[in-house]
Amino acid sequence: MDFKKKTLFVFILIPLLVGGLSGLISRGGMETFELLNKPALSPPGWLFPVVWTVLYVLMGIASYLIYTAEKNRIGVPAALRTYALQLAVNFFWPIFFFNFGWYLFSFLWLVLLWALILKCILQFYRISKPAAYLMIPYIVWVTFAGYLNLAIYMLN
Repeated sequence: MDFKKKTLFVFILIPLLVGGLSGLISRGGMETFELLNKPALSPPGWLFPVVWTVLYVLMGIASYLIYTAEKNRIGVPAALRTYALQLAVNFFWPIFFFNFGWYLFSFLWLVLLWALILKCILQFYRISKPAAYLMIPYIVWVTFAGYLNLAIYMLN
């Protein structure tokens, strides 16, 4: 495997590991989640890990495109810092939601995550439009997750 393939692999692996660790830590809260009143449009539980896996792979590819970008290098460090920060915020959301049952706090945390993803997309766009486009499914899913989170707070 050449250097670029190894680097891509690492950049994809990072969000997968962050999400996987967060999922491992919060998996105990899934029994409680199944008992909650859920809003209309709630997808089946099996869909969440599938969607998150795809999103983490897309995020990893996007961050790789930023890291290896040859144009607009001056914005790369700031964009990657924002990316890392949103990934850290993403890590804690399932723990707050599933483990602690802090539904309102989790919703507000998700609003913070959404704002960081938007900032990340805008920074990525200045460096690599394809990288920014790869982040769009993520912000769409987090918007949907916000709807679910707020509705669960209101229904429970």
